[in-house]
Amino acid sequence: MKTMIATVAVPFSLAGAAHAGQCPSLWAKAEEAMTTATLDDATKAKVTELITKGKADHESGNHADSEAGLQEALKLLGA
Repeated sequence: MKTMIATVAVPFSLAGAAHAGQCPSLWAKAEEAMTTATLDDATKAKVTELITKGKADHESGNHADSEAGLQEALKLLGA
């Protein structure tokens, strides 16, 4: 029975860890794109806000929201 539980639990724990790993690469990509992007002040502020919120969401374990916000930032950056 313990083996069966471990067999079921391990893939779920690994999926969560893999999912969490996307956030840092997304915000790094967004921060890199910010260095060369030509944005108006409002868009730059929005992108900065999305990156900051994405980092906070990641730290609190809310990886789905983190990734969604960071993807939005990348879209605004055209990256």
